[in-house]
Amino acid sequence: MRRAAAAVRAVRPGEGVVDGVLAGAFLVVMTAERIGTAERIDGRMPAALLLTAVIAGVLTLRRTAPVAAYLAGSAALAAEAQWLVADPVSPYANLIGLYSVGLYATRARARSGPVLVLLGMAGYFADRTDGLPEIPGGVLFLWLLAWALGYATARRQEERALARRGLRHQVAADERARIARELHDLVGHSVNVMLVQAGAARRTLDRDPGRARELLTGLEQTGREALDELDRVLGLLRRAAVSDPVEGPAPSLQPGLADLPRLAARLAQAGVEVTVRLDRSVGRIPATVDRSAYRIVQEALTNSVKHGGAATAEVSVDRSGDGLEVVVRDHGLGPAAGYTPGRGLLGIAERVAVLGGTVRHGGGDGGGFQLRALLPLR
Repeated sequence: MRRAAAAVRAVRPGEGVVDGVLAGAFLVVMTAERIGTAERIDGRMPAALLLTAVIAGVLTLRRTAPVAAYLAGSAALAAEAQWLVADPVSPYANLIGLYSVGLYATRARARSGPVLVLLGMAGYFADRTDGLPEIPGGVLFLWLLAWALGYATARRQEERALARRGLRHQVAADERARIARELHDLVGHSVNVMLVQAGAARRTLDRDPGRARELLTGLEQTGREALDELDRVLGLLRRAAVSDPVEGPAPSLQPGLADLPRLAARLAQAGVEVTVRLDRSVGRIPATVDRSAYRIVQEALTNSVKHGGAATAEVSVDRSGDGLEVVVRDHGLGPAAGYTPGRGLLGIAERVAVLGGTVRHGGGDGGGFQLRALLPLR
C-alpha cells in the first residue's frame, strides 16, 4: 500500500491528463467500432461495451499500477476475443499497457513481462477445443519488443537517476570539504596567532607592561578581525549553499594576494617577522587562484608559527610560465624526521589538486621548513 501511494504521488498532473486523454481516445474509437458491428454482436452489446471500457480504462493506471492494469486489460481482451467479435483496435491498447509494464513497474515486477505476454496471448488465441493455442510468432515478437523497449528505457532512467544522486552526494562531500578548509584556515590561523600574542604578553607582563599592553591590543584586534572574517565566510557559505555550492563564495569578498601585507602585519603583532614579495609580473589572475594562493600562504605561515616556532618567514609569489608559483620559507625548527602531513598540509594539497597544480614541502636549504606550490593560471 505504501508503494502504491508513493507511485500515485509520483505521477505528475500532466502525465495523468495524458493518460486520461489516451484512454478516452481508445474508448471513443473502440465504441464506434462496436456500434458498427452491432449486428454481429447482437444481444451481447452491453458486455461488449463493458469490456471495451475495461480495456481502455486501465490505461489510466498504466503508470501507478502497470502490472495490475495489464492483467485486467489482457483478461478483458481475451474475453472479448473468445466470447465476442474481436476488436481490431483493442490489441493496440494492450500493447501500450505492456510497454508500460516494462517502463513503470519495479525492476522485479517488470521482469515478469514475457510471462504475462505468453499468458495473455494464450487467452487471446485460445479456441474452444482442448488443443494448445497457436500463437503467431510475428505477434509475439512485436509484443515482446514493446516490453523490451519499455524495460530498457526504465533501466537507462534508473542509471541516470543513480548518476544524479551520486553527483549530488559528491557535490555535498566537496562542499563539506570546502567548508572545512575555509574554517580550518580561518580559525586555525587566527587562534594560533592569538595564542602566540597571549604567550608573549604573559612573558613580558612583569618586566615590560607597555609591550604587554601592545600585545594584548593586538590580540584583541586579531580576535575582532577573526570574528568579522568568520561571519563573512559563514554568510558566503550560506548563500553559496542556496545558489550554487560548486561555485563557492563571491570572489570580491574573499581575501586574496593583495591582502598578504595585512596578513604579515597581523603576524608581526605576534612577534613573527614575515617578508612578502609579490612580483609585479603576476598581474591579474583568476579569482579562484587568487583566493587559493592567499589561503595556501596563510596556512603555511600558521604551520610555521604553530609547529616550527619560527620567528621569521619569507613569502614570494611569482608568475612561472602559465602558472603561479607560491613559495613560503621559514627559519624555524624544520620538519621532524619522518614527518607526516597534518590537516593543514592536507588542506593545502586539496586546494592545489582542485586547481590541477602541484605542491612540494619539506626542509629548506638553510634549515626551517619550505613549501612550494605551482598553480595553473589557464
